[in-house]
Amino acid sequence: MRLTTAQRAVAPPRVISIEDLRSLARRRLPDVVFDYVDGGAEGEVTLRENRRAFDAVTFRPRQAVAVPRCDLRARVLGLDLALPALLAPVGYSRLMHPSGEVAAARAAGSAGTAYILSTVSGYRLEEVKAATSGPVWYQLYLVGGREAAEAGIVRAHAAGLSALVITIDTPVVGMREAELRHGAVQLLGPKPMAKLPFLPQLLTRPGWLAGFLLDGGVHELPNVVIPAHGSMALVDARMGLVRATFSWEDMRWIRGVWPGPILFKGVLTGEDARRAVEEGAAAVIVSNHGGRQLDGAPASLRALLDVVRAVNGRAEVLLDGGIRRGSDIIKAICLGARAVLVGRAYVYGLAAAGEAGVARALQILRADLERTLTLLGCPSISGLDRSYVDLPAEWKR
Repeated sequence: MRLTTAQRAVAPPRVISIEDLRSLARRRLPDVVFDYVDGGAEGEVTLRENRRAFDAVTFRPRQAVAVPRCDLRARVLGLDLALPALLAPVGYSRLMHPSGEVAAARAAGSAGTAYILSTVSGYRLEEVKAATSGPVWYQLYLVGGREAAEAGIVRAHAAGLSALVITIDTPVVGMREAELRHGAVQLLGPKPMAKLPFLPQLLTRPGWLAGFLLDGGVHELPNVVIPAHGSMALVDARMGLVRATFSWEDMRWIRGVWPGPILFKGVLTGEDARRAVEEGAAAVIVSNHGGRQLDGAPASLRALLDVVRAVNGRAEVLLDGGIRRGSDIIKAICLGARAVLVGRAYVYGLAAAGEAGVARALQILRADLERTLTLLGCPSISGLDRSYVDLPAEWKR
């Protein structure tokens, strides 16, 4: 079988880790787009802490245990997934590759897992759902106001999206300095002349630029339709978040239009976890938004311990933030997560080679999971518990 150019770009032995996909993404994307994918808020302290937390947790393997095969299956909100990793919502993935959200959802379905679609999507939610054989959840921002949000929720339910993920950590957009320094607002805005100072960095990435132009440039947001105005422009989404911040009081009307399970993403404390459960959460997602919001927030993995204690089995707990290897996924599950969300790990693949890149990212994580389980002497994801890891002394206090 002849491989496509994209498949060759991410085929072994060239790409054997998520970091290899990151390197390919960096070579293909203009600086401003790569910084959108890769960067964090302010001094990027929390971005770095997400990774350091995983490095700080060590394994306690069981030696001389035969593991003829590994069972990677996980059950999340009643769904049987082939591996305990869902694809996280990433705003306007179409900027990284023209196939964007459609390609990511299709790759997730092929891998036997779920895809979470951001409100700030470049494709209609109906198109994304139709593209995949797997489950799709809808991540909700109130950008555009209550009427626009209600319309999106109703459309999501009608299209068969099976859960609603409410992001609660974006009362304002974090100060992502590198992204702004390289001209994010100018690139996404409607004024051609404002883009001129940033043209050199775009011209150095002709492959990305050609795909971007052939795709029609920056599209409006088809899932944020404002009555009497139409679809929201991407550049307006930043201010739209500020004008329509989620609060717990919004749950009354959200419950009135969404009949399915609700998850809250952005939980970092036991207090918020308990409130989420009181509001009827089917699951909470421990997340610091990949270090892109409040710099100085705790690493997601460390916050997981507090949240798991607070929830105390009354809802499922997922973790988001810093996942780069299958061993990271296993550490999170040992500490009480039902499964994890991967964001940058698959977006690097999307940026590098579209759907083939996302598929390769998931292949890498799957192989990592199988190898790590075998080396731990544990035959299944469901068999993992705290006894397989050791925590830093300061975490135990």
